[in-house]
Amino acid sequence: MKSGFASFLSFIALALLSNGTYGQTLTATDIVRKADEKFNGEKSSYSVMSMTIVRPSWQRTIEIKSWSLGRDYALALITSPAKEAGQTFLKRSSEMWSWNPSINRLIKLPPSMMSQGWMGSDYTNDDILRESSVVNDYIHEIAGEETIAGRLCYKIRMNAKESASIVWGKQVRWIDKKDFLVMKVELYDEDGYLVRTETGSDIKTMDGRTVTSKIRLVPQDEPAYSTIIEIKEIKFNIPLEEGFFSQQNMKRVR
Repeated sequence: MKSGFASFLSFIALALLSNGTYGQTLTATDIVRKADEKFNGEKSSYSVMSMTIVRPSWQRTIEIKSWSLGRDYALALITSPAKEAGQTFLKRSSEMWSWNPSINRLIKLPPSMMSQGWMGSDYTNDDILRESSVVNDYIHEIAGEETIAGRLCYKIRMNAKESASIVWGKQVRWIDKKDFLVMKVELYDEDGYLVRTETGSDIKTMDGRTVTSKIRLVPQDEPAYSTIIEIKEIKFNIPLEEGFFSQQNMKRVR
């Protein structure tokens, strides 16, 4: 199995929106799909967020704008700090690029870089550009129910399909039964070792949807390290065309 940018960035279907399972018992895949669509939009999304990288002796914050269209198109723009502002990252289908205006250079990212850290954070390129799909690349199983942060959640085990070229061999997700919020995620490598844990908090209503506006990632082998995503604005199913996600637009989007 090969290593595979989510939500970052990751970044929501309405909890009451029917997807063919309304009035029926939800399968594990239905639950994962609802949670994924609720946070990323059924068709497209736009978000403004900050990423704070925390280390024992320092921390720094990066401001980001992100656009996505389905699973095949994603564009992320760094807006702050000034030293990195203007850098962009593009995904079109299975191809990905980065643009750095300070050196006027466009770089194609090979698949081998998808598991590497993004901008020095604990997130990978795959997280931010969303190459892999939590719906299509895993086999899902309901493993019970647990309460996380006062919310009753489905506990979903997810094992990577043999044909999937992705970073994580296994995931465990705790998804809120009421609003389909992802409250906690454990990510394991291909050998079954826990690599990192993510927790969602600061539940807010944004663009008419209930979302977790803060996500904290902690690496298993470095518990004093963390990366914190804070969503400041998010919009769903906005009008976007495939042409927006172009190498030319990487250099001019703001």
